[in-house]
Amino acid sequence: MQYVSGSADAGGCFLCATGAVAQEAQDEANLIVHRAELAFILLNRYPYNSGHLLVAPYAHAGDLTLLPPPAGHALFDLTQRAVAALQEEYHPDGFNVGLNLGQAAGAGLPDHLHVHVVPRWNGDTNFMPVVGGTKVLPETLDQTWARLRQRLG
Repeated sequence: MQYVSGSADAGGCFLCATGAVAQEAQDEANLIVHRAELAFILLNRYPYNSGHLLVAPYAHAGDLTLLPPPAGHALFDLTQRAVAALQEEYHPDGFNVGLNLGQAAGAGLPDHLHVHVVPRWNGDTNFMPVVGGTKVLPETLDQTWARLRQRLG
């Protein structure tokens, strides 16, 4: 409900601003499952499916063409690692992997690039609610965090 009502947006960049998830040493509370030198992987707080990950550079950049090449390489290296971990842990039938570049393209955080990695199963609900506006996920974010933190080490 926080997400659809708009009250989830506290303003600013939740990924890299002062006090943001990347700055804090509270990975479980912030749903960060893996950190690398230039980028990190975290669970989407408002997932489309169980295991929905975000891969983001630490650098605050909203324009893909301006992302420094080392950060771009790190972003996609971690995206590959995220897909591999989800394959091993959840055995999905497929994935949606992508970037929403700009508000017109659906970016909820247009000023900080992040890749969505969404595991998909044959017969899932294709991101649509299944019962009267309620989304059903088979596990909690805490359970998903524990499984993927262990898998990504």
